Amino acid sequence: MVLAYHLILSFYGFWLPNDERGFWSERVRKYELRQFGPATRVKTRRSLADKPFDPIRREEMRYVLKHNPVQVNGEQARLVAAGFAYASAERDYTVHACAIMPNHAHLVFGRHESPIEKIVEHFKSRATRQLNVADINPLPRSPWSKGHWAVYLNSTEAIHRTIRYTENNPIKDGFKRQHWKFITPYV
Repeated sequence: MVLAYHLILSFYGFWLPNDERGFWSERVRKYELRQFGPATRVKTRRSLADKPFDPIRREEMRYVLKHNPVQVNGEQARLVAAGFAYASAERDYTVHACAIMPNHAHLVFGRHESPIEKIVEHFKSRATRQLNVADINPLPRSPWSKGHWAVYLNSTEAIHRTIRYTENNPIKDGFKRQHWKFITPYV
């Protein structure tokens, strides 16, 4: 039984459909990206973030995108967090951990009656609204990539492990630990 979710939301340009590590899309929609091969569809729920990849190829892929890949700064990250907090309050999502990185975000939250796809759109839309209201959205549209990566957590151990992973995500990339007021500790 699903007890919680680990949700990874990518900003535009972070994880492309033909990334060597895999992707959730079944096709490459952007013509210019097709030169780098077909979509690398995966069915696993396990994280592939630590799988090796060619950074030069990745940069070549990003170069052909319509917009520059999104990299949020500290002020933008705080607005994304405010959007996540707003969504959580609106629908009573119990968020146990959150890390907002320059190119993606992690959320660990408890089981909810809404389908995960609706929850994803809710988090993304509220975060985008906050960026738009402050007039610092890095794109003229939503800064998010389509889709999401959701891992279903079905044990207390998995939840604790994923919370630790999420909390340590900024630290491993050289940033400070993040503390958000909308977080509810997992008991």
